[in-house]
Amino acid sequence: MGLHELTKPGLLLVLNNEPYRVVFSQHARTAQRRAFVRTKLKNLITGQTVEKTFNASDKVEEANVDKVRANFLYAEKDQVLFMNNKTYEQISFRKDSLFGQDKFLKEGGEVNVLIFKNNPISIELPNKVDLLVVEAPPSVKGNSATSPTKTAILETGGSITVPIFIKEGDVIRINTETGEYVERA
Repeated sequence: MGLHELTKPGLLLVLNNEPYRVVFSQHARTAQRRAFVRTKLKNLITGQTVEKTFNASDKVEEANVDKVRANFLYAEKDQVLFMNNKTYEQISFRKDSLFGQDKFLKEGGEVNVLIFKNNPISIELPNKVDLLVVEAPPSVKGNSATSPTKTAILETGGSITVPIFIKEGDVIRINTETGEYVERA
């Protein structure tokens, strides 16, 4: 795979026999006009982010990762269960292997399960999800000199920082990549 193809954020590649997603990349040239690409890569198995520089002569293998549509069933203790939409098989993940994504999972919600070498390795959430706010402290009058925020508890049990005008019972849209409030739904 050529250098120009490494510039695509979202590209999946294999490094040390593990799948990575390109999170960031930047083309550059040395004083001798040699091209290279600086990248930030996220390991799809461990969740760790690493920085790697690729030279024009480096060979990069694209990861063969399959995506399977699945519905979130439930979470218990340290396990999160999904059901494959086609085969109705249950797919289980340890909670800590989802790196906090479980706070955006609503019962019946659809996700993509990523399969690498016949093993489920992680999930891919929709870019945005709508969730109900079940608990939010009341706004304090006169607290608006800056962009004031507060922490709200979502129907999934997760918490998120929201503007002070959000109240209990509101449905809010959340960017699952950044974990940030986007707007009222």
